[in-house]
Amino acid sequence: MSDDPNRSTDRGADSNASPDAHQAAGLRQEGWAPRPAASGRPRRTGLRRLLPTWRMALGGTLTLLLLLVGAFFVGYALVSIPDANAAATAQSNVYLYSDGKTEISRDGAVNRQNVQLDQIAKTARYATLAAEDRKFYHESAVSPKSMLRAAWNTATGKGKQSGSTITQQYVKNYYLTQSQTASRKVKEFFIAIKLDQNESKDQILQGYLNTSYYGRNAYGIEAAAQAYFSENASDLTTAQGAYLATLLNAPSEYDLSAHPENAPAAKARWNYVLDGMVKEHWLTPAQRAATKFPAIGKPKPVASKAGQRGYIIEAVNQYLTDNHIVDASALSRGGYRIVTTIQKPKEDAFVKAAQKDVYDQLGHAKQDKYVRAGGVSIDPATGDVVALYGGIDYTKQYVSSATNRTYQPGSTFKPVIFTSALQNDSTTQDGRTITPTTIYNGTSGRQVQGPNGPVGYHPDNEDGTDYGNITVTRAMDKSVNSVFAQMAQDVGTKKVIATAHDLGIPDAVDIPQTPAMALGAFGSSQSDPNSASPLDMAQAYATLANHGVEIPYSIVAKITKDGDTLGLPDRKPVQAVPRSAADTTTAMLQSVVDTPGGTAAAAQASGWPSAAKTGTAENDKAAWFAGYTPKLATVVALFGMNPANGAQEKLNGSMNTARINGGGPPGALWADYTATALKGQQVSDFDLDMQQGSQTVAPQSDQPTTPDDGGITTAPSTGATTPPSQQPTTTPPTTGTTVPPTTPPTSTVPTDPVQPPTGGDPTDTLAPQGGDQSGTGRTGGTDSLTGTRGG
Repeated sequence: MSDDPNRSTDRGADSNASPDAHQAAGLRQEGWAPRPAASGRPRRTGLRRLLPTWRMALGGTLTLLLLLVGAFFVGYALVSIPDANAAATAQSNVYLYSDGKTEISRDGAVNRQNVQLDQIAKTARYATLAAEDRKFYHESAVSPKSMLRAAWNTATGKGKQSGSTITQQYVKNYYLTQSQTASRKVKEFFIAIKLDQNESKDQILQGYLNTSYYGRNAYGIEAAAQAYFSENASDLTTAQGAYLATLLNAPSEYDLSAHPENAPAAKARWNYVLDGMVKEHWLTPAQRAATKFPAIGKPKPVASKAGQRGYIIEAVNQYLTDNHIVDASALSRGGYRIVTTIQKPKEDAFVKAAQKDVYDQLGHAKQDKYVRAGGVSIDPATGDVVALYGGIDYTKQYVSSATNRTYQPGSTFKPVIFTSALQNDSTTQDGRTITPTTIYNGTSGRQVQGPNGPVGYHPDNEDGTDYGNITVTRAMDKSVNSVFAQMAQDVGTKKVIATAHDLGIPDAVDIPQTPAMALGAFGSSQSDPNSASPLDMAQAYATLANHGVEIPYSIVAKITKDGDTLGLPDRKPVQAVPRSAADTTTAMLQSVVDTPGGTAAAAQASGWPSAAKTGTAENDKAAWFAGYTPKLATVVALFGMNPANGAQEKLNGSMNTARINGGGPPGALWADYTATALKGQQVSDFDLDMQQGSQTVAPQSDQPTTPDDGGITTAPSTGATTPPSQQPTTTPPTTGTTVPPTTPPTSTVPTDPVQPPTGGDPTDTLAPQGGDQSGTGRTGGTDSLTGTRGG
């Protein structure tokens, strides 16, 4: 027996234990078995010690979820929707011809024009969804599943892929940047969620389509449609829309004009888009089968201001700002789609005529480099500017001759004086009503007479020619300065200025309140002339052509911003001067064209009945031709400008001609342009309703006419007009009466007797005796302002 008292007890215990217990006991004796846990469960050994228990896994998962939820709410609270980035809001202004489709130019750093969603072809919208986010309208702003899939594909070498929804892509384009940073992705995530709550799906899709890049420097689907197909986004076909959707994936690589070798990949992507449209029931299988890969237009040159583009843009922008439609700062930010009134065929005709009749005629004389041509053409029935010619090229001559107000319009103002006489029922100083057959003294250098005698102004006629007693009609034919300076005084210079404004010459034009207005001596100073531009004069002549009804000119037919149409000025037609006054002036200006020796005979080459007047500025620095047909009013001017400093220069000696007259190159340009611009239209005559007793009958001879030669008469009181094709006759109608001359013919400058102030303007600022108060008159033998020109 053993001396150990416990031994029998242990054995007794062991004897009742299981074999496993005995084995465990043996292991414990040898030191190999683990000690039991405090709970009585065995401890984890080996790799099992490294694995978390289910309690640990559950706890960790819950902790992570709590952290994620907390982070989400913190991020949602901290990240707000920012202002749009500058690049996303920058747009270009698009200028179009009157057809609303043909582009003139684009002006702006970023080629983008935002449009409304309903201005994008429906199939083009569906194609974009099929390419980028087919569940856009049914799912949330973010797709974690897509993000994880894209991350996995990128990590496993399947190429970089985006898991972003259209909402996320829009956020990236409009609010953030294109940088691939973690912080940007986090911001994108939260902004997309917030945006989805604040904007509708349609608004988000519209923003995405307007901000996406399509290659060819085209931002937004409207610019892309123009860049690849020369179409508006609203007119895209299914095939074209699917191609633009294809470009979103790889704009540069899938532009087949630049990378034709990528055609298989581009077409595969295009097919993927169309198949997606069928799968989503946006396209029927039959429509899909009928859709063919579109023809891709070649890249167009970057729109510039070369040629006439810059002049037109400048005139349009000036019109918009002057009429308070858009301010200059808003225009600079872009985004305006502007349909002009410019008709491309007429604009092309003006360019062609200017090249032929002016620039092709220049030689190598010093004066040839000073020649600048400009002109404006207006449809009298609408007031629309249908053509504007600013010069040879905006990039070579940035000052537009069409809107230049620094040159005097010369004798093109004389018809305004005569119209004012008719409008105001004016009389001569001795009380005779002014009509086309009223006789004036046409002696060169004759003193202008006021109510109290000479007013100190006595302009020379061109080349100092004396005409003696002459009818108003013949004085207009020959552009006699002495007659119309006297008529301006007879009517009253303030009344003439009022008529000029009635006809549409703007208040900004500084018309002198002196008889010097007859020679177009506008402008208060050489440094700040404020004279009349071809556009200003075209407005006035268009009103005459429209029977005295003034329609304020416009160069803008429609303007939109982000799909919204902006209001344009009210251009309600107004009977500015009596129709009889305007039509009688028209008949007189027809005589200037049709009478032998008339200064505007060049207009006959247009093939249309024409009414016109020429003008020459002081010292031959400008030559004008202003006229109209029943369909078109056009003013052409040649200016002498030193390209080095902008100073005015004489045109004498240019174009191999000793002297440039309005009836020369400007008249030839006018006739060539008018003939082409009206080609194909049925020739029509003027429909005139003249004042009683205003039939124009002019003598054939340029010699002074006395009241005894039977060649000057008053027309019968029938209101009839001499047809333009009928040559003036020296035989008076049997019902006519002879109109006495103002003064007897004389070879010296007459001193007219003082008459009662029946025709003068009592408010005229001219001094009754002595010099011209305005500084524009002539007090000596040489006119310091206007020289001897006027025609």
